[in-house]
Amino acid sequence: MSYVDEVYDLVVAKNPAQPEFHQAVKEVLESLRVVIEANEDAYRKDALLERLVTPERQILFRVPWVDDKGQVQVNNGFRVQFNSAIGPYKGGLRLHPSVNLGIIKFLGFEQIFKNSLTGLPIGGGKGGSDFDPKGKSDREVMAFCQSFITELYKYIGADTDVPAGDIGTGAREIGYMYGQYKRLTGLYEGVLTGKGLSYGGSLARTEATGYGLLYLTEEMLKCNGKDIAGKTVVVSGSGNVAIYAVQKAQQLGAKVVTVSDSTGWIYDPEGIDVALLKEVKEVKRARLTAYAAARPSAVYHEKKNGEHGVWNIKCDVALPCATQNELNLDDAKALVANGVIAVAEGANMPTTMDATKYLQENGVLFCPGKAANAGGVATSALEMSQNSERLSWTFEEVDSKLKNIMVNIFHNLDAAAKKYGLDGDYVAGANIAGFLKVAEAMTAQGIV
Repeated sequence: MSYVDEVYDLVVAKNPAQPEFHQAVKEVLESLRVVIEANEDAYRKDALLERLVTPERQILFRVPWVDDKGQVQVNNGFRVQFNSAIGPYKGGLRLHPSVNLGIIKFLGFEQIFKNSLTGLPIGGGKGGSDFDPKGKSDREVMAFCQSFITELYKYIGADTDVPAGDIGTGAREIGYMYGQYKRLTGLYEGVLTGKGLSYGGSLARTEATGYGLLYLTEEMLKCNGKDIAGKTVVVSGSGNVAIYAVQKAQQLGAKVVTVSDSTGWIYDPEGIDVALLKEVKEVKRARLTAYAAARPSAVYHEKKNGEHGVWNIKCDVALPCATQNELNLDDAKALVANGVIAVAEGANMPTTMDATKYLQENGVLFCPGKAANAGGVATSALEMSQNSERLSWTFEEVDSKLKNIMVNIFHNLDAAAKKYGLDGDYVAGANIAGFLKVAEAMTAQGIV
């Protein structure tokens, strides 16, 4: 049995009932096979892959808090510090009922390669809780966040582990967490990113993941002789990533015709109204039915079992920006039948492995999330730099650095794919480019 297969079987055996983590490891190891087999003896002797797929530290804890009725609630808290070979752990905190250890490990494992691809000195980590901020009062969210950080603060720091936002964790939640961290430690440091602008946050951080997704997509199309201007784009999701992906796509001359949320999706043939979408989602925190009610050209579709929604709309470019495994094989077939030319992932692992393979086999340009959505963590690292220097950069400075990072990511993964005879396979290219840097650092630092 090959070293790759041995390690994958070991992951499945040692991490039962964690399908998302198994999926992430399989996808990475399969695309690294050509590199690993060329260095198999050295990697096996150092157990490099075993160390890569095993977190350096897993922190699990309870989070007790009191709701507005005086009832004590208890949630599960997680932080997985996966790999610090190239810098302090860096990765978001996801607050969602679906959160469990397997999902956090999948996200943390992906984060290793994503952070490596940025070219910045940050390692991979991820955390969160099965707490759901939806429907909670500000006081309840604050109570949860303060309890969460009261345990987590022992394991994080500006040069150790720097969490950020993710699904369910926005500026409000980061603010409450930062305030409690400062209260407990007495330290005013860049320990969390995604902070408010009045206390160390970075301009362009809110826009970064969505903007970065489009900068990379634009470069991918350009390097394949195509232009994003004039293209029809479908987007899933309606959170931070989706909103700013829509905004930047339209700024680049494309027309975005869909967005979605957990209950349904919108088709707007005239193009999504970004100002209205922001009002509905960022201000009112409402469902997309409110968008449809205010926009005569929009048609709202409620999600039903087996519903493929936005992926059935004819488009040139598809940007899954909602959550993991939202684009399956049937969706991929629908996209190809409708003439899609490019798919770039705004969310983490939103495309199933068989869907990814189908898209690639049918000539669709496909860029995985670890590269395409790296703009968020890249700008978080830029926020860390500003905090360390006690400086604030302009929006234009941060946006310019972000664009350069995303363009460089595409060229690095493109070059890595070509070097190993995998021209056009951007999944393999991203994994190889991210892995080689981490593997070199791990080898240099000895068996730790």
